[in-house]
This record gives sequence, structure tokens and C-alpha cells, in this order.
Amino acid sequence: MFRGYAFTGVYYLLSVICVLLALPLLIVPGRAGLRWLIRTYTLSIRFALRWVAGIRTEIRGREHLPSGPFILAAKHQSWGDGFLLYPEVDDIVFVTGDHLEKYPLVGGILRKLGAIIIDTCGGGERKATSLAEGMEAARKAGERILIYPEGHLAPPGHHFRYKAGVWHMQKAMNAPVVPVATNLGCFWQQQSIRKKPGKAVIEFLEPIPVGSDKAAFLARLTNAVESASQELIGEARKSASEGSILLADPVKGTIAQPPMPAKP
Repeated sequence: MFRGYAFTGVYYLLSVICVLLALPLLIVPGRAGLRWLIRTYTLSIRFALRWVAGIRTEIRGREHLPSGPFILAAKHQSWGDGFLLYPEVDDIVFVTGDHLEKYPLVGGILRKLGAIIIDTCGGGERKATSLAEGMEAARKAGERILIYPEGHLAPPGHHFRYKAGVWHMQKAMNAPVVPVATNLGCFWQQQSIRKKPGKAVIEFLEPIPVGSDKAAFLARLTNAVESASQELIGEARKSASEGSILLADPVKGTIAQPPMPAKP
């Protein structure tokens, strides 16, 4: 646990420094300065992951990233996923719930970055409206969007039902969707302080072009992300790849845990 606590201390220190440095950039026209700061911050977190927590990073499949706008539909196993992804894609914005706005100054930083902040308290209609408004702004700016289509942090070897929002986003933006697999959860699981040394991999997969119907698209996306993630988990654990297990969505505000094995 020492590595985990040490990394957590460094993480919060870097986060506070980043927020303080971001303050003057909130009133500077344009996003370039703030994006440079956030990229530097995420790279610093990755550096701390390597040298404090012992988690090395490898990025695969950069050749699958298209030019122009696209949507990243990523596996979400860990709070660390975004730190690995953000520095790899230029002009990236991300979809997030409005719960992050409760943290001091974070809301202003997110809005300045162009994040698509979903109204999770205003009901389904307001949620859809806030997503549509954010997508339109990103489309006009020619930006790339990061979304976690399961909507929850999944423990390694498990997944939730992939939500149709990413399909609607593809239709609205008329842009390819790039599936993203990972095994980071083997080393930094969900929100856990505990860190396990090893090599975490982020892998960009072959893009899904526009044109599939909803059912075919979601089946292809789910199979691509889960199959590749399971391969990476097998690689991390030095074991054969196994099938991903579907979990019911957790109660709001809770973290999903794998079901306990039945007692004999």
C-alpha cells in the first residue's frame, strides 16, 4: 500500500498546483494555454505513475486515429484512464457528468476546455439537450470527443451494457468511432488507492465508420473493446484471455464490485 499512498499524495499535490496555475488562464482568450497546462499535468501524473507507483505506460494503435473529428469510445476501468488518453490526442474534449462541478474551480476549467458537461439532475430531456449542445460546439470546432459508453467504472474482466448515446453521437457528428481498450484496471482498479506495479496498455482499435444501425454498431463496439481489453488483461496477468462478464449497472453513487463466488 505504500506505493498507493505515496502516489495519492503526489496526485493531489500536482492537482492543486494545476488548478492554481489554471486560474489566470481562465480569463485569457482561447484554450491553447489551458490545454497545454492540462497536457503537462496529465503527463506529470503518468510520470508519477511510473516512478512512484511503478506502473509503466504503453500506447498502441496510434495508426488507427483518423485525421479530422472522431469519437473515442473507451473502456473505463480506472480513474487513471483519462491521464493515459488525454496527451495522446490533439484537440480532445470529453463527456462528463456535472458532478465534477462541485469541486472548487473545476467547473470553470472544464468549461474552458470545452468539456461536454451532462446535466445529470435535469431528467432525460435536459440530459439529451446538454449532450446535443456540447456535440454541436465540438463539431463546429473540429474537435475529438472522448466518451466512456458503459457509463461506469468496470472491474477488470467485467463490463456493463454499452449505452446507445455514442451511436447517436456518431450520427449527429457524422464521424468515425475509435474503440479504445485497456488493462489499467489490473494495476489501478476503479478508485482504489492500492497500486500494483506493471505495464498498463492503452490500445486504439480500428475505427467504426458511419452507417451501421444501432444494434449492429453497439454489438461491434462492445465486442471490439471487450475482446481487446480481455487480451490485454490476459497479457498483464500472464494467463489465457477469458470472456468479459456482464454486470448490472450499479446504484447511482456506488462502485460496482464483481459478484462473490457462490459458496459450495
